[in-house]
Amino acid sequence: MTTSRSDSLGGGGRLINTVLVANRGEIARRVFATCRRMGLGTVAVYSDADAAAPHVTEADAAVLLPGNTPAETYLRGELIIEAALAAGADAVHPGYGFLSENADFAKAVLAAGLVWIGPPVEAIEQMGSKVASKKMMDAAGVPVLAELDPAEVTEAHLPVLIKASAGGGGRGMRVVRSPGDLAAQIEAARREAASAFGDPTVFCERYLETGRHIEVQVMADAHGTIWAVGERECSIQRRHQKVIEEAPSPLVERVDGMRERLFEAARLAAGAIGYTGAGTVEFLADERGDFFFLEMNTRLQVEHPVTECTTGLDLVRLQLEVASGATLAAEPPAMYGHSIEVRLYAEDPAHDWQPQSGTVHHIDIPSVAEEFGLLDRPGVRLDSGVVDGSVVGVHYDPMLAKVISYAETRSEAARLLANALHRAKIHGLVTNRDLLVRVLRHPAFLAGDTDTAFFGTHGLDTLSAPLVSESDEALSIVAAALADAAANRRTARVGGGLPSGWRNLPSQSTHKLFESRTSGTHDIGYRYTRGVVSVDGFDGLELVEATPDRVVLAVPGERGAVRRHFAVGRYGDQVCVDSPLGPVSVRRLPRFSDPADQVATGSLLAPMPGSVIRLGAEVGSRVEQGQPILWLEAMKMEHTIAAPAAGVLSAVNVTVGQQVEVGAVLAVVDPAEGTETQESK
Repeated sequence: MTTSRSDSLGGGGRLINTVLVANRGEIARRVFATCRRMGLGTVAVYSDADAAAPHVTEADAAVLLPGNTPAETYLRGELIIEAALAAGADAVHPGYGFLSENADFAKAVLAAGLVWIGPPVEAIEQMGSKVASKKMMDAAGVPVLAELDPAEVTEAHLPVLIKASAGGGGRGMRVVRSPGDLAAQIEAARREAASAFGDPTVFCERYLETGRHIEVQVMADAHGTIWAVGERECSIQRRHQKVIEEAPSPLVERVDGMRERLFEAARLAAGAIGYTGAGTVEFLADERGDFFFLEMNTRLQVEHPVTECTTGLDLVRLQLEVASGATLAAEPPAMYGHSIEVRLYAEDPAHDWQPQSGTVHHIDIPSVAEEFGLLDRPGVRLDSGVVDGSVVGVHYDPMLAKVISYAETRSEAARLLANALHRAKIHGLVTNRDLLVRVLRHPAFLAGDTDTAFFGTHGLDTLSAPLVSESDEALSIVAAALADAAANRRTARVGGGLPSGWRNLPSQSTHKLFESRTSGTHDIGYRYTRGVVSVDGFDGLELVEATPDRVVLAVPGERGAVRRHFAVGRYGDQVCVDSPLGPVSVRRLPRFSDPADQVATGSLLAPMPGSVIRLGAEVGSRVEQGQPILWLEAMKMEHTIAAPAAGVLSAVNVTVGQQVEVGAVLAVVDPAEGTETQESK
């Protein structure tokens, strides 16, 4: 046992019977899973947009927070406390993000007579300001990077990193390398920080172009015991937000004595503020093993599963027990094996990480051994906030799931995770799945060479390229066409038992058109004659079986034919084909297009639903390729919409504050003579 409790839950602690989670999605489901294992009741809160979300249906009780945006709902502490009292909860777990590091919310929870499943209010206050916390850590003997006042930054300080004082997760972060960009980037960071955390305060620090992001999980009780529960490496990041995390750290494994120094610094940090509960002390390290304090997150981290998998600890259970007064054992369990977590996002890495919104038609990760649970043998764990039919909206983070592997060695953990992602069926939205698989299989990653500049060093365009080759994609689209033909014949009133396009004598091919996001239009021509199918451009290809959702093809090769199995899913015009060759998603096109559907050259289309927050140019002005025309806010981040070519801004179809849908024409740039747009290249 790692903890001990008396009948009164130890140390004068309070008995917890029902827990409200002041959060949504995956983390709410994660906390509920532990509560169920402990026999505790659960209460969910939800916005109008989340009414049908899995975390709502899984809870014993659920309370509506009217509205959609975080400011209307999950950031309204007074409404959440009212919900807890109304539903009979006696404790509040904040999850991560939203109000999890808000000292005023923690105070209000305690004042309402509820148990706060988190650290003392004073600790949240001390660590809540990144500026003040660095000064405190410096005084405690923890190595730090000097904090810079934005008003005093000079060219000699560049490059600098602008950070939000009240939060993390990449929100409000900007790298500035040019003095002329500083003022605009500080203002943008302030807007983003205010939107995400309700506090626009930002600060600057020296930016290390390459480094390793290392963090230590701490757990402390109210009786003086502080655990350093292993370290994690989170260096693979986009926009300063973690994408892949692992435990233990390859760097720490390599540098003699680094783990002991890290753990001592983490315990010093926790002890300096009288910390209790779960927290994470984050450091930036160099290849020599020197490290500097970044911040302390006074909550559970998104990446906590890799620590659970390598220690056997249920960190949420420990949070609940410590909040009830439990006493930790003298030492935490040792780490064993290796665990890697990836964050599966609805986003398009190849197009500036554009977040996606819409319906998740189908999601299936093969070989999942546990959902929200501990792995005690090599395998894959899934922590997800979505199920088939879930809608990803514009108001919240677009993370679909965390997929976690555990194995005895790092190489096996990477192989298990890459294979599970490669074979996953994810239908409905563009995701970063291909990027994740390519990173997990990259020689540099497998060698443990994983600094924060990984995407820049190895080329985001290469890493985000489709997993499937062009020839294999074409074969998958043939399968889509033949499955579509089978579906047509199944619903036909006459001759439904015959294959689509069947002729007793040779005739012209039947054609189906599909559009791929990466390779353009595919015109698939095929003919059925006396039970044999022939596909234009695929000599020797043999159709073994075709149903609306499954196609088997015998593909000719130098050493004979190889059978390939394709699973096909159709959702309106979208067709998703899955096979061991790789995932393919295409859009079925009509044979003849309507001229009214054509978009004018130079049109700037909304890449996602969002709100227009700023305009950058006036109608009639000359603009250069890449020049910002307007800014959208979606999913708590700002997104720049830039000119596709040099020319004249001939139209702006939106105003500040206007909500727009994906695909809406926001503005039009008439290209200068002799230029071509990004879309025409």
